[in-house]
Amino acid sequence: MNFEPFYLSFKLAAITTAILFVVALPVAWYLSQTHSKYKPFLEALSALPIVLPPSVLGFYLLWTLSESSFIGKFLQESFGIELVFSFSGLVVASCFYSLPFMVQPLQSGFESINKHTLEASYIAGKTVLTTIIRVALPNMKPALLSAIIITFAHTIGEFGVVLMVGGNIPSETKVASVAIYEMVEIMDYQSAHIYSAIMVAISFVVLVVVYSFNAKHTKRFGV
Repeated sequence: MNFEPFYLSFKLAAITTAILFVVALPVAWYLSQTHSKYKPFLEALSALPIVLPPSVLGFYLLWTLSESSFIGKFLQESFGIELVFSFSGLVVASCFYSLPFMVQPLQSGFESINKHTLEASYIAGKTVLTTIIRVALPNMKPALLSAIIITFAHTIGEFGVVLMVGGNIPSETKVASVAIYEMVEIMDYQSAHIYSAIMVAISFVVLVVVYSFNAKHTKRFGV
């Protein structure tokens, strides 16, 4: 049995989760603190990948990253970077597709923190960055864990977007979900059953970890 698709899936999920944590943290903080009239628009924009069909998002990402667009052409001519049908392209596509799964839990976590706690930090002379790292994040561990684990798990299970942007290139873009699709196409149902069972087990374990941690936190703090 070839486990390389799982290795690529975990690699993609790890890189995507790390990038999204850095990107989504300031976005989630801003959305949780702002009272701007544009907040609903920004929230809708960040949540758009949830409701968009993966084929639609995949198509636009494929077009944007290809030579047909200014961005794709600029990257290729200026830096020699080709994102279409490459692992790097999968990372870019996954970051867009999994963005709301990192932003929304973090935003909810920030919003749940007592405002007086944050104000006390500012009064003590702490910067916004220090307040986020040393005050906010330690007080929203369930939300933080949920954001990281669900983003990781969601990336592992991606199919439509990664297939359109990355294709099905062995050792490069053939992740586990794409491998299952290929097995079904060639009617290798036994291998498809094995791969699918592994994916189900991974998803179940992820959910158990998240719910168990949240339950322990709720019991401990009585919230």
